[in-house]
Amino acid sequence: MEFDPTMPIKSTDVILHAFDWPYELVTQRAEQIAAIGYKSVLVSPPMKSFKHEDGTQWWQRYQPQDYRVIDNQLGDTLSFIKMVQTLDQYGLLTYVDVVFNHMANESSQRLDLQYPSSVEMAQYAAQSEHYQSLCLFGDLSKPLFEEDDFVEAFGIKDWKDKWEVQNGRISAGDHDPGLPTLRDNPHVVEQQQSFLKALKAIGVKGFRIDAAKHMTLEHLKKVWTDEITKDCHIFGEIITDGGATKEEYELFLEPYLKHTRLGAYDFPLFQTVYDALKPDGDLTALINPYCFGQALSEMRAITFAITHDIPNNDVFVDLVMDECRESLAYSYILGRDGGVPLIYTDLNTSDIRDEDGNPRWLNAWNHPDMAARIQFHNAVHGTPMKLLEANSDLLVFSRGAKGYVLINKSSRAQNISLRHPKSLVDVLSKKAFEPDTSGKVEMMLPSLTSMLLLEE
Repeated sequence: MEFDPTMPIKSTDVILHAFDWPYELVTQRAEQIAAIGYKSVLVSPPMKSFKHEDGTQWWQRYQPQDYRVIDNQLGDTLSFIKMVQTLDQYGLLTYVDVVFNHMANESSQRLDLQYPSSVEMAQYAAQSEHYQSLCLFGDLSKPLFEEDDFVEAFGIKDWKDKWEVQNGRISAGDHDPGLPTLRDNPHVVEQQQSFLKALKAIGVKGFRIDAAKHMTLEHLKKVWTDEITKDCHIFGEIITDGGATKEEYELFLEPYLKHTRLGAYDFPLFQTVYDALKPDGDLTALINPYCFGQALSEMRAITFAITHDIPNNDVFVDLVMDECRESLAYSYILGRDGGVPLIYTDLNTSDIRDEDGNPRWLNAWNHPDMAARIQFHNAVHGTPMKLLEANSDLLVFSRGAKGYVLINKSSRAQNISLRHPKSLVDVLSKKAFEPDTSGKVEMMLPSLTSMLLLEE
């Protein structure tokens, strides 16, 4: 039962986060992405942002200068449209990051709050035909936003003060003026909706709301109306340090879930998985974390083992799991029932290396083990999940009548016995296990490993 990347696989719901990939690279890899079994591809914000012939840092993509034009280090409107069309040809949906909380911090170049700046506006005028070919909507002879579209400038100091978080500027400290925060007013909402409608007209089918915890619920609800959300998958980034009973959850995520119908990154489940996989952790916490408020409901959750913020921001880098435990986390995320799994990959943005000295997540998207996990996920998608065995170091559950997930985080091997009448194959190791005359399948699960078994 070898995994064949050229074999057509019925995709279900796995998202590839092609973090900071140029649009042209996504286009080139579309066929292979589809063959592995992904259903959708999430790309970095398709807006106008600072670019340079020598390249720019990833965070520049999260500091928009204009919504009306796609023109950044990853490509422009034309290459973006080609990417969307190519993904569609292979049955893949395009999801995009949108940044609506703030605009670019350009305080080192100017003191005003006109976006785009007078320099960019002059470029629009000088190269009118070019920029008009990139225009998504609106009149490029006029600014998108002006000073009245921004709230009073002050940096966030207390990250547990909800009003301050949703009205202050995200900054790097007292020396940094921060990112100009947009006001919730009719003009801002109109421009944001026009941008979303233009992307939907191109064929975009999903939106990730960056920095959603920094936007008020009133602003979110004004932008994401029924018309905008129709036929789209939308989820917000609301970073918390855990689930129910945690202060950040109560302040930001719980109200968002209660007062909107949008999805969200499942940071409560991530924290639960992270803690459970520690040497002194307890895998029984993964039996049904939703029941204890430690996971989001399966219909609204985006599940993950790592997001782009974790390895690329000093404040979160301690949450990077070692390679072995991240592999176990992915076996759980892709093996369990519930949520939409998101697989992170990049172009070595963080410069974190694996045990062999290679960029850690450069080839995460098409690694044979990841492809095998997606194969398993797609094969058992929608089937019931039943607990078979659990203790602090071992978790075993079935998926439907033909799939099994085995996770061993201990420092010693574990003997597992399953009652199954036919041979089973571990999609990760490709090893086959035959039932004995009594219908039992016996196997040894090595330490710090997992198996995803499918009926052959």
